[in-house]
Amino acid sequence: MDNQTLKPKNKTFFEKVYEYFTQDMAIDLGTANTLVYTKSKGIILNEPSVVAVQKNENNQNRVLAVGQEAKHMLGRTPGSIVSVRPIKDGVIADFEITQKMLKYFIAKSNKNTPKLIRPSIIICVPYGITQVEKKAVKESALSAGARDVYLIEEPMAAAIGAGLPITEPTGNMIVDIGGGTTGIAVISLGGIVDCESIKVAGDKLDEAIISYVRKKFNLLIGERTAENIKIELGTAYPDTAKRTMEIKGRDLIKGTPKTIEITNHQINEALTDCLNEIVNAVGTALEKTPPELAADIVDSGIVLTGGGANLGNLDILLRERTGLPITIAENPLYCVVLGAGKALDQIDLLKRLSIN
Repeated sequence: MDNQTLKPKNKTFFEKVYEYFTQDMAIDLGTANTLVYTKSKGIILNEPSVVAVQKNENNQNRVLAVGQEAKHMLGRTPGSIVSVRPIKDGVIADFEITQKMLKYFIAKSNKNTPKLIRPSIIICVPYGITQVEKKAVKESALSAGARDVYLIEEPMAAAIGAGLPITEPTGNMIVDIGGGTTGIAVISLGGIVDCESIKVAGDKLDEAIISYVRKKFNLLIGERTAENIKIELGTAYPDTAKRTMEIKGRDLIKGTPKTIEITNHQINEALTDCLNEIVNAVGTALEKTPPELAADIVDSGIVLTGGGANLGNLDILLRERTGLPITIAENPLYCVVLGAGKALDQIDLLKRLSIN
């Protein structure tokens, strides 16, 4: 396929008028965050994939809050209210709550559009999603008022968002480190040649920090504290400079609140096992890559996307362990939704990449 496929086709007057009023959108339905992109405004929503629910007497869920408001409730709710992350390890763990969350985000993003105008929606889903999960995602979008729903696999969308030449007959490797999964994909001629997907990503890094602090300091901390530690001190390769941070939690021996100081070197130690799993998965993907495409990757290197790409010195670690050039994409956190957004203007490419 030549590069002309990537150029939008000329539209008729009526198509232009319809698009002016239609808020077509692309959605990155992630384990940690959900992002929404529209052609006219770019990224208009970036909120945590969290839902606060309350169970009634009939054991039915009543949604109290979604997104940022629900995340603030994590670890702080009374017994009758639970903050739920319906997407676990890159897969839908709770279909009902995922549908309600997706419907809420679509309605919020589409609130200024006339109800008679129904948008086309692209939704990014993990590689290897099941037919049942595909159906649940599509039905959620359709019930929220979508005209058409297209599903694109996250590694492919990330590659488009990172600006890789996916339609050319050359090998491109992308490592997309999200909240629930890390996808390592080799892409050529608009298709995924091979993809290794492991359930070691941002959430597992947070869990590793919680476990390390508990074992080393007898201190129990929550998910939000662990995530803050990862952002502030997280490093994949030892720094020479020492950085510290005060953290608060519950002393497991005395049962009272306690404050300690932790260093970036200790966090590097906490993350070592998880990072080794990611590096080993990259090695496995490279071993499975056909020789001609592997030769291309030697020249082009590996591109890192996803929120995990922002972990300090991760590119240095992978460069040392693989011997290949490592590039962190511009705006790695947004690559998936931006890639899907580009596909909104390229209907032929979209139909080819869709896994409906």
